[in-house]
Amino acid sequence: MVSLEDVKQNRVVKTFIEKGNEHLGVMGYTDHGYLHLSLVSRLSQEIMLKLGYEQRIAELAGIAGYIHDLGNVINRNGHSQSGALMAQEILRRMGMDVKEVAIICAAVGNHDEGSGHPVNEVAAALILADKSHVHRNRVRNLDVATFDIHDRVNYAVEYSILNIDEENRVISMELAIDTSICPVMEYFEIFLSRMLMCRRAANFLNCEFELIINGARLL
Repeated sequence: MVSLEDVKQNRVVKTFIEKGNEHLGVMGYTDHGYLHLSLVSRLSQEIMLKLGYEQRIAELAGIAGYIHDLGNVINRNGHSQSGALMAQEILRRMGMDVKEVAIICAAVGNHDEGSGHPVNEVAAALILADKSHVHRNRVRNLDVATFDIHDRVNYAVEYSILNIDEENRVISMELAIDTSICPVMEYFEIFLSRMLMCRRAANFLNCEFELIINGARLL
């Protein structure tokens, strides 16, 4: 049985993660390296476990979270679909059961808000974990004067927490935003589609989704 640790130690996975993040850095994107992937992996597993799913399904969610951005090594556009195809080849070569490969590839191929859907439980968990990682530690541009809107929004977020209330089946994303850096409306300008995707993902898991910014519930 292929484990999350096996995937983390895979040389191809390591190389594609590092080079993909390097390519995004050249284009001015926020960090998509080990910090982001490790957090998304851990949170995807936590969502599954807190909502009562089996340990193995939670581990599959962790694997999907860790490799969901592999496609960035090819191109940012269509990275979810290209990443799914790459994941399929890598996981099959590692000897993973084909049904588990299918679950993970569907999640990876559906995590992007442009074309993705929560097609299974793992995909839903990955969407919630990925879209909730908004924080100033992802900003790589150190020159505040040249921030684009993505840098500004991420830098303005002082903390972001995804709370899972398993008893009441409520998943809440709570943010603290420094409005002197970025008004809340700018957050919605680039993240509304992501939040709506999170709501669909939460609904797939039979949960409600809440967005709370600076103490005010907005969704």
